Amino acid sequence: MNTKWEILVVDDEEIMRDSMAAWLREDGYLVDTVSCGREAIGRAREKDYALYFIDLKMPGGIDGIETMLEVHKLHPEASVIIITAYATVDTAIAAMKEGAQEYVVKPCHPQEISLLVSRIIKVKNLQRENTILRQKLARQYHVHDILSKNSRMHQILDLIREVSGLKSTVLIQGESGTGKELVARAIHFSGDRAGKPFIGVSCAALAETLLESELFGHEKGSFTGATSQKKGKFEMANGGTIFLDEIGDISPKLQMDLLRVLQERRLYRVGGSDELEVDVRVIAATNRDLPKAVQAGTFRDDLYYRLNVITITIPPLRDRRDDIPLLAQHFVQRLSHELGRPVTGISEEGLRILLERDWPGNVRELENAIERALVTCRGTTLTAEDFQFLVPHEAAATSGWQPPTDLTLDEVERSVITAMLGRTRGNVKEAASLLGIDRSTLYDRIKKYGIPR
Repeated sequence: MNTKWEILVVDDEEIMRDSMAAWLREDGYLVDTVSCGREAIGRAREKDYALYFIDLKMPGGIDGIETMLEVHKLHPEASVIIITAYATVDTAIAAMKEGAQEYVVKPCHPQEISLLVSRIIKVKNLQRENTILRQKLARQYHVHDILSKNSRMHQILDLIREVSGLKSTVLIQGESGTGKELVARAIHFSGDRAGKPFIGVSCAALAETLLESELFGHEKGSFTGATSQKKGKFEMANGGTIFLDEIGDISPKLQMDLLRVLQERRLYRVGGSDELEVDVRVIAATNRDLPKAVQAGTFRDDLYYRLNVITITIPPLRDRRDDIPLLAQHFVQRLSHELGRPVTGISEEGLRILLERDWPGNVRELENAIERALVTCRGTTLTAEDFQFLVPHEAAATSGWQPPTDLTLDEVERSVITAMLGRTRGNVKEAASLLGIDRSTLYDRIKKYGIPR
């Protein structure tokens, strides 16, 4: 972190004060100096210094230990280093016992001071980063952290508050990138299960046998490679919530096994004979039309009715464009900090480009677009120029562009994919999002056409 830490040097010897301050300023710290304990306490009332160098013996009726105690009353987290020319074991013990972080003896050496301060500041940086992360997590998992000014989204927020304390199964529907997992986390972390595990499983990412083991666990020797007993996600989520993402992709066998768990709250590990009882709230999500899948016979109707106790349907970003400025500014603030970019906002022209786009990848695509613009931005504001990578499709439609008639459909598709990968510098995830297709589909096309990345 590039925070400028402030230090106060307290010593009645002018040469010592000035020398110490000069050494610390050379290391990049902001340094103030005072000549006695009373002045130091006065400065501490005005400013929260990260570190204090305090001389043990000073005139004026207040010595270093007393000064330190008064400073700690004002700023308990402040680090104090006691310095003195009269070093004894007793004074060292007394200083450390009263709260000094370090104890150094005059004459002080610049290198010693530099290493000492560097070590203390490194710890303070870690503490500050941990605090920021804890605050970020607390906001992220709170229902109010789903940013929206849209009336339909506010109805969803109200529903989240109503169902968060219930045990009922919730089915979250919505297109890819709309924030289904964020809604699931909001339900869990704003209810009485917040202190228990939240376990997420992507049902589309694993083959049937692997997903079965992932969900229900397995016993040692139950299949080739099962060298030890393994708990499944349902067991790991006991007392809390399991989030089953892309539930519409599971096989008929797993649908039957999952139905049994939902009905009886019991399960068997793969290859096991002992029935295990689990207390788990199930939240499922899908971007598929499950009623159509039921009609087509690819999804069990009894499982659908079990999952569909409470339904939350998240509207796509194109249907809540009033959220785009709010979300875009939020992503700018968060990502500029993470990327170390000095960007603070978006120009009206840049925002107009964002508002005119349909965002097939929804909020996730908007976040990716903001991140890419931040990486290439040369100023402190994102402008229309920074979002030109979003414009070509719209610009082509208004510039009299005509599709080529001398190429096959495969050749056109290959050209478009090659151009998009070039624009994203080989980033398949971003290219798939901009093309409006799944990443797995894009990988298939890359392999099919032999396109170099």
